[in-house]
Amino acid sequence: MLLHHYRFVADDSLFDVADFRAELDTGRPPVPLYKQALRDIQTRLDARFRDGADIRDLIHGRAWCLDRLLETAWTRHPWPDAGVALLAVGGYGRGELHPHSDIDLLLLLEHDDDAPYREPLTAFITFLWDIGLEIGHSVRSLADCEREARADVTVITNLLETRTLAGPERLREAMTERLSSRHMWPPAQFFEAKWQEQIARHYKHNNSEYQLEPNLKSSPGGLRDIQMIGWVAKRYFGPLRYEDVVAQGFMNDAELQILSQGQAFLWQVRYALHTLTGRAEDRLLFDHQRAIAELFGFNDSHQGLGVEQFMKRYYRHVTALAGLNDMLLQHFDEMILRGDEALEIQPLNARFEIRGGYIQARHPGVFRRRPAALLELFLLMAQHPGIEGVRAETIRLIRDHRHMIDEAFRDDLRHQSLFMELLRSGGNVPRQLRRMNRYGILGKYLPEFGQAVGLMQHDLFHLYTVDAHTLRLLKFIQRFRETAGREDFPVAATLIHQLPKLELLWIAGLYHDIGKGHGGDHSLIGAQYVAEFGERHGLSPRDTRLVAWLVEHHLLMSKTAQKRDISDPEVIREFAHQMRDEVHLDYLYVLTVADITATNPSLWNGWRAALLRQLHGETKRALRRGLENPIDRDDWVRETRAEALGLLRTLGADVARVEVLWDTLGDDYFMQYTPSEIVWQTQGILAHAGSELPLVLVSAPAEDTSEGGTKVFIHTRSVDDLFAATAAAMDQLDLSIHDARIATSSNDWTLNTFIVLDDANEPIREAARLERMRAYLVEELDDPDDYPQIVNRHTPRQLKHFRVPTQVLIEQDPANARTMLELIAPDRPGLLARVGRIFMEQHIALSAAKIATLGERVEDVFFITDKNGEPLIDPERQAALRERLREMLSV
Repeated sequence: MLLHHYRFVADDSLFDVADFRAELDTGRPPVPLYKQALRDIQTRLDARFRDGADIRDLIHGRAWCLDRLLETAWTRHPWPDAGVALLAVGGYGRGELHPHSDIDLLLLLEHDDDAPYREPLTAFITFLWDIGLEIGHSVRSLADCEREARADVTVITNLLETRTLAGPERLREAMTERLSSRHMWPPAQFFEAKWQEQIARHYKHNNSEYQLEPNLKSSPGGLRDIQMIGWVAKRYFGPLRYEDVVAQGFMNDAELQILSQGQAFLWQVRYALHTLTGRAEDRLLFDHQRAIAELFGFNDSHQGLGVEQFMKRYYRHVTALAGLNDMLLQHFDEMILRGDEALEIQPLNARFEIRGGYIQARHPGVFRRRPAALLELFLLMAQHPGIEGVRAETIRLIRDHRHMIDEAFRDDLRHQSLFMELLRSGGNVPRQLRRMNRYGILGKYLPEFGQAVGLMQHDLFHLYTVDAHTLRLLKFIQRFRETAGREDFPVAATLIHQLPKLELLWIAGLYHDIGKGHGGDHSLIGAQYVAEFGERHGLSPRDTRLVAWLVEHHLLMSKTAQKRDISDPEVIREFAHQMRDEVHLDYLYVLTVADITATNPSLWNGWRAALLRQLHGETKRALRRGLENPIDRDDWVRETRAEALGLLRTLGADVARVEVLWDTLGDDYFMQYTPSEIVWQTQGILAHAGSELPLVLVSAPAEDTSEGGTKVFIHTRSVDDLFAATAAAMDQLDLSIHDARIATSSNDWTLNTFIVLDDANEPIREAARLERMRAYLVEELDDPDDYPQIVNRHTPRQLKHFRVPTQVLIEQDPANARTMLELIAPDRPGLLARVGRIFMEQHIALSAAKIATLGERVEDVFFITDKNGEPLIDPERQAALRERLREMLSV
């Protein structure tokens, strides 16, 4: 089926078949001549591609050239009679061939008895292999085709698109008749089978157009979605040309334009992929994205990296194609296959009604006569949650009238009131905003959001474009409101029902990342945008200030929890001052959890949940106590010791021995741990007294909690290389360290606690594995000087394609008399062990560490001193440490 006005015109300058036949007639060996002809054809096509030729001429041109070559090859083989034909099928049957696409052929026999044809068929196929063609072929009789097509929708689909290359055309016509919808796979049955096939295919690709490494053919919005539209229409209408498609009412000119432009873009990218890789590659891997961006003229600029600009173009095309695919298939189902069904109609108002569970416009002029209906429709769906979706013909009307949303529309108080009414509706607001985005309304009404559509960041941390991430964030906020969210997000699920105005959270979520792609600090830019939104939509000054504050500080809570020592009262006091009050704190907590969860599925884990819960709880206590009454460090230590000692007395501990042990630990120890942790460690140390082996305790979170990580406590003699040895051993166990707290007693013993997760970012709970971990660590740390080799596993492919310069930031933490070192570096196996070795070489003592892996990079924070417990204030020593870290971690 042709989706555009384009017609391919035979081009002898690509391949002159007459000259080629003349060369064959000279009697020279044919195989080298065919190989040379194939090379020449591809060379000419590649040159035209580099010169910017119409991609359709190249794709159809290669198929035309192969037609001529296969036809000449066919005539050079002796066929006993006219009972066999050579057919192009599938993509080649449509006349489309990319540089390394398979050449799908059907050798069609009139009768089941293939004996007379076996020898020439074998010779013909062998010849095609000899000349270097990548063919996919089948040999079937007419009866075979009928039988296999009846049993398998994939076969009937492949045979819908055929052309006779050689042999009698009557065989193809006979096959087409046997396979017609009168005999098998009637349109409704074919449509249902293909629809389920598409659902399964999309599911394999996460039902998202926004894949970091999408598949040009199979991902939503890819070439298969275009082909799907053609297959369904062809099965119902028969072979179509452009004029017929519109005349039948299946599509209109604007939709065909979207399909044609999207197909041309995807064809260009696929051609480039095949050329770069030298194979039939459909995955747009990181390995190739930069090269293709450069090939297409996308250069780094103030607008972003060239590869980001290229991928934005890709995402916009496939998003449009995926939306069109959904609408056209729904339209086909509703209006063509089931158009005569009697469906219950329920009027909503003068403009809209519900038909068969779907909302539809009551007449085609609804949006022209009342532009506000472009927003009213989504408000009605929010108010009537039983509505399943929008009827296809109404989706088409929305698309055809969305151009009416201009500056005057946006400035109209009626429209602003409708949008705010949607946000305040109490229904599933994110679902309606996703629909608005799908149909192109949200980006029209909020142009700043429209600029973020398709905007990606070229890294492994942000898995989604800005618009997709934003809508996922809102979806998670909605989940917090539902019963299902209580198990995974208990704090957020509680707090969200206590927030004074939920619409402020929707607005902050919509705008939190909208400043990306504008240059500068996206949080500040977004805060300015959302303040303008608040003023335009009649928010009170107080509410406007709150949403602007949330957007400006939406990263503050996650950064504080991940990079600061939240067991430090000074850190809590400072954070509480930034929060101002509990309302700001609660809004920010919910927004932060949704933001982390929507950024990357692997980012949210029990340990991050525990950190945020602790920060929220401690800050709330500080706010209730009053910012003018901060807790004193001495009071904190005294209260912690008293509570822990009371628990130990209850458990029958020898208080005298406990006091002797605690007197060697110092106040910092009681700042770092909770009373329950101190009890656990104290009991272990006292029970282990007298042993020459290191004490290793391992504790898993309770089975009924989703928060926290597996704790590993190590008590042993203090040696310089203990942290490096421990990190190397953890690597050998396939564990990732997320937090480390290092304490040294006055008698030179260390009390080190690590929070670890497995390679799936989950705590380890299995008893047998916990025991293996403990035993292995005891064995390895018995002699730290002989610690295991730093892991040198293969660096994952994706990590190799990102340039992350190593950055080392050093600043002082005067409240705790130590130095804070922040390390940003490319991720790699064994990185922490390398850092530990460098600390040992530089005579650095580590007191705590907070570890974060964000895609292809790490952002780790280490709290360090020199061997005498003094902060690192010597500039020369800081410079030496900084240079050594860069030297070791940048290679």
